[in-house]
Amino acid sequence: MRLLQIAGLATLLWLAGCATTGTPGSASVTTTTPAEAAAPNTAPPPVVLAPMYPSGPLQPIEASQASQAASRAVAQMAPPAELWERIRRGFGMPNLDTDLVRTQEQWYSSRPDYIQRMTERSSKYLFHIVEELERRSMPSELALLPFIESAFNPQAVSSAKAAGMWQFMPATGTYFDLKQNVFRDDRRDVLASTRAALDYLQKLYGMFGDWHLALAAYNWGEGSVSRAIAKNKRAGLGTAYTDLTMPAETRMYVPKLQAVKNIVAAPEQFRTQLPLIENHPYFQSVDITRDIDVELAARLADVKIEDFRALNPSMHRPVILAAGTPQILLPWDNATVFRRNLEAYTEGQYASWTAWVVPTTMSAAAAAKQVNMTEADLRAINAIPPRMLIRAGSTLIIPRSAKMQDDVASHIADNGRLQLSPEQITRRTVVKAGKKETVASIARRYKLSASNVADWNDVAANAAFKAGESVVLYLPVRVKASTSSASASKSSSSSKKAVTKSKRGGTPAKKKR
Repeated sequence: MRLLQIAGLATLLWLAGCATTGTPGSASVTTTTPAEAAAPNTAPPPVVLAPMYPSGPLQPIEASQASQAASRAVAQMAPPAELWERIRRGFGMPNLDTDLVRTQEQWYSSRPDYIQRMTERSSKYLFHIVEELERRSMPSELALLPFIESAFNPQAVSSAKAAGMWQFMPATGTYFDLKQNVFRDDRRDVLASTRAALDYLQKLYGMFGDWHLALAAYNWGEGSVSRAIAKNKRAGLGTAYTDLTMPAETRMYVPKLQAVKNIVAAPEQFRTQLPLIENHPYFQSVDITRDIDVELAARLADVKIEDFRALNPSMHRPVILAAGTPQILLPWDNATVFRRNLEAYTEGQYASWTAWVVPTTMSAAAAAKQVNMTEADLRAINAIPPRMLIRAGSTLIIPRSAKMQDDVASHIADNGRLQLSPEQITRRTVVKAGKKETVASIARRYKLSASNVADWNDVAANAAFKAGESVVLYLPVRVKASTSSASASKSSSSSKKAVTKSKRGGTPAKKKR
């Protein structure tokens, strides 16, 4: 029995040795595909090496063995070192080859300084956009679209009031949940506007099933593109991008993007040099838990104020409200610096500004007086133009007292509005009081404030006038002072003659509000 077990083990070892081939230190199995089996037997038979088993201690690998291993095909798993190559690998849109594309290629390639400025500006944002496109399985050409829309300037505003890197109109921005209030405009926000733009482009591609038509709709509007397609269908014409009748701007839109794509794909063919953009995030998000001045945040991050604003371009005012903007963007390495310096900050409160909701409609001068500011400072910090009244419910930025502990509430931070109306041009008007006339009765008749009537005439708010006494009023130009006969019929009193002297302004100089 013992002999049988030994014989069986020896047989198994012999069979295993016969079934293995390979190089020293490795084992492989020779297999043949059906196609190879059917092919003529013209190739030399494979070299079969005898199996080798390690004996003794392990030895260092020889140089010849290393070169032999390196010669084998190995899949390249490393990502591209620079971002332009990553963008090239992600191209997925059909190419447009027209004379308009050639014209745009010539335009861009003949302006190397312009391309340099655009591409350097884009270096802060491109990595994030490419990441989002890849996450959504969208073609990487779309990362180049802000070159066409805004030259990658998040502060760009068009004549039609489109704003930001992706150029959202106010209504479209609202539809895609981009907040636009007194404190911030998310159409300029790097993260929010990119999210909205890609949402919109996906929606358009879903509508038209064609990226060129989707891009035309992004520029011209989906309704316009749909009507142009319907018109061509009725006429028996083609419905591709190049078949439609469209405005010149839209006609040039896709050729511009194609031209930029071609330059990025092969810059040497256009004698263009693209700046190095590493395939690495430029920025990271940092949480904000308390209101903080923009200048202080930049200083704690050790970032120039212009660089801070380039990454956080949505902010309108000199303060960041944590309830509305819970995160800021900072250059990758500066984020750690900011967190460390913020934790060690001991120089008092973070914010020197707060928000104030105007209780009643008032002039800028009156508002400034209430919050202990000069009128010029209030106008400058809140962008209030001349000859405008601040309407009730408007939100203004005002200095924050050292004793104030609470930050601005979320409903104000998210919904603050500045509503203005033109100041009225008034005229100084003198009317004669009738019998039993009072400050209140005259104020009601002319739709004025009783306190203003009393103020203009240096009397108490509950005072009465003698019949025939002159009463000074400041009436809007559109409101006519009552004639003596009209006044008599309204008040059933004796005749009151109105004497009018034209004057611009709301109140007498000595009592200007």
